[in-house]
Amino acid sequence: MRKMLNTLYITTPGSYLCKDGENVVVKVENEEKFRIPVHNIEGIVCFGYMGASPSLMAMCSERNVGLSFLSDHGYFLGRVSGPVSGNVLLRRKQYRMADDKVFCTEISRIFVAGKISNSRTVLQRALRDHSGEVNQVAFEEAINSLNNKLKKALKCNDNSILRGIEGEAANTYFGLFDQLIVAQKADFQFNGRNRRPPKDNVNAMLSFVYVLLMHEVRSALESVGLDPCVGFLHTDRPGRQSLALDMMEEFRSYIADRLVLSLINRKQINGKGFTSVDEGGIIMNDATRKELLIAWQKRKQEEVNHPFLETSIPIGLLPYSQALLLARYLRGDIDNYPVFISK
Repeated sequence: MRKMLNTLYITTPGSYLCKDGENVVVKVENEEKFRIPVHNIEGIVCFGYMGASPSLMAMCSERNVGLSFLSDHGYFLGRVSGPVSGNVLLRRKQYRMADDKVFCTEISRIFVAGKISNSRTVLQRALRDHSGEVNQVAFEEAINSLNNKLKKALKCNDNSILRGIEGEAANTYFGLFDQLIVAQKADFQFNGRNRRPPKDNVNAMLSFVYVLLMHEVRSALESVGLDPCVGFLHTDRPGRQSLALDMMEEFRSYIADRLVLSLINRKQINGKGFTSVDEGGIIMNDATRKELLIAWQKRKQEEVNHPFLETSIPIGLLPYSQALLLARYLRGDIDNYPVFISK
C-alpha cells in the first residue's frame, strides 16, 4: 500500500504557482505565501483563474503530481499530467471489456448496488441517531424501497434499465436528504439535487465535494494503470472521466454526503459563507471553502475497516484500494469486483 500523500488545494485569488528547486511555491502579487517540497504531495487542485509556470508544470509531470484547474464553481477546466504509465496489457484488456455489453452490465450492477447500499446505510444511521427528528415512517419506507431497488439492480441485464434503477434510487435517497440536516435549517434547505450551477447552499457543498472526490478517484485509477476515461456504466463522451464516475458511485454517500451533513449539523460552516452570483448559482467564499478543504483532509485521514481486505486503512486510500481491486478483477486475478460497502 502506498503512502498517503496530501493534495494541495489553491483557493486564494490571484495565486501563481512556480518552481524553486524541488519546491512548489505559491505567490500572490509576486510575494511568496507558501511553499512545500514536491515529494510531499500527490496532487494540486487550483480553484478559480490561476497561473502556473512552465517549469512547475514540467516538474509536476515528471514527478507524477496531477495539476488540475477548476472554476470557482468547481467545474473541471483542465489537467496537466505526464506521459501515460502503467501496464499497457491492462489498458488493452480494459478497452476490450468496455466493448463487451454483457461484461459492462455485470460490473455496472456492482457499482450501482454499492451506491444504493451505501445510500441506504446513510438513511439507516439517521433513523438510528436522530429518530426523534426525522419522519420515521418515511425513512422506513425509503429504506425498504432502496432494498427493493438493490435487488432489482443485482438482477438487471441491461445498462439502460440499470441507469433508470440508479436514478430512481437517487431520487428516493435525496427525497429525504433535507431531513438529514438537523441544524441551521434556515440557511441549509435541500429541495432536490441541482447543479451547473448549484442553486442552494447544500447543493453548492455537494458539488464541490464531488469534484474533490473525482480528483481522488481519477488519480487512483491512473496510478494503477487504468484509463479513467473508459468506463462501463457511464457512456464514453469526449472529456468525460467515465470510469472515475463509475467508481465514484460507491463513495458518494459514504465519503462526500456524510462530510457535508457533518459540517452543517456540527455548525462548522454557516450560511454567511455563501454568495449568490449573477447567473443564479451559489458559490462559497474563500474562508468557507478552506474550512471545507480542511475537513476533507481530516476525513481522508480517518481509519475504516475494509470489508474485503480485512484491514484498517485511511479513508483517503479507499479510491486507491478499489482501483487496485478493479485492476485485479480485469486481469482475472479475482473472481469479482468487491465493491466497498460501508456499515
